[in-house]
Amino acid sequence: MRAILCKAFKGIEALSFTEIAEPRPAANEVLVDVHAASVSYMDYLMSCGGYQMRPALPYVPGTDAAGIVLACGDRVTRFRPGDRVSCANWFGAFAERMVAKESSVALLPVDVDFIVGSTVMNTYLTAWYALVERARLQAGETVLVTGAAGGVGLACVEIAHLIGARVIAVVGSAAKAAMVRTHGAAEVVDHSCEEVRERVKVLADGKGLDVCVDNVGGAPFAVLARLMGWNGRLLPIGFTSGEIPSLAMNLPLLKNYSVVGVFVGAWMERYPDEAARATEAIMAWVGESKLRPQVDRVLPLQRAGEAMSLVANRSAMGRIVLQVRRDL
Repeated sequence: MRAILCKAFKGIEALSFTEIAEPRPAANEVLVDVHAASVSYMDYLMSCGGYQMRPALPYVPGTDAAGIVLACGDRVTRFRPGDRVSCANWFGAFAERMVAKESSVALLPVDVDFIVGSTVMNTYLTAWYALVERARLQAGETVLVTGAAGGVGLACVEIAHLIGARVIAVVGSAAKAAMVRTHGAAEVVDHSCEEVRERVKVLADGKGLDVCVDNVGGAPFAVLARLMGWNGRLLPIGFTSGEIPSLAMNLPLLKNYSVVGVFVGAWMERYPDEAARATEAIMAWVGESKLRPQVDRVLPLQRAGEAMSLVANRSAMGRIVLQVRRDL
């Protein structure tokens, strides 16, 4: 099968477009004929050796895909060959075939195509886990999302809006500001031309934030830590700035707020049944157009390196998708 292969933890320069043997599903896995795969910052970070886990080299990058089930392991009960599905794994999506655990596979609603379907699993499940499971976000609360125009950030904006929260989105351009408003952001702060701390203090009415979802890390995290309200929840999800921040612990002490970690991959491994139920709910919302995944552009599989570069540079709005099937 055709695939993108990463031969060393050196990022994009270590990727090659080649032919490899197709995988075989284990007893609890599904083999999927991949039609489309989406590209995330996690894919880039893993290829650089900077993610929490390192697959054995060489490996096929890519966490999210959509396609048609070809075969099922002996213990799989929820799927059968011919099913249209969205699926996720730590790696393996940038290829014509991939395997995924049954708990990380979901049926695609009939009106959802493979391009859109490939963007759902990790983005919206991360947002769900952060806001619903970890933050316990309630209707009427104020939530701020950094990196709000990226895949996970935009999913957080949409799910928070659907819950009934007031969403403040932080982005880096006028174009991104316009886009996040169409996905449910009540207020937008453009950090390229506005001072985030002073603007958010005004938008939060001096009460501080109930929930803050941070995808960026680095220096902005220290600003966010001072914007939290009483009993707030500050959620670090990722570090697209490339810098893992530190926190002055007197800040959560004085305002009685919590710092709540969000590692959706570990949750999926530990609680697969809960993750599967959440995924089914998310897919139902996508099928009903209550969630509207944003596709930035579609590129052929062999341009995976270019796609990962665009994601790493934060040039994308929503997800970039790789077309895997030639006849898609």
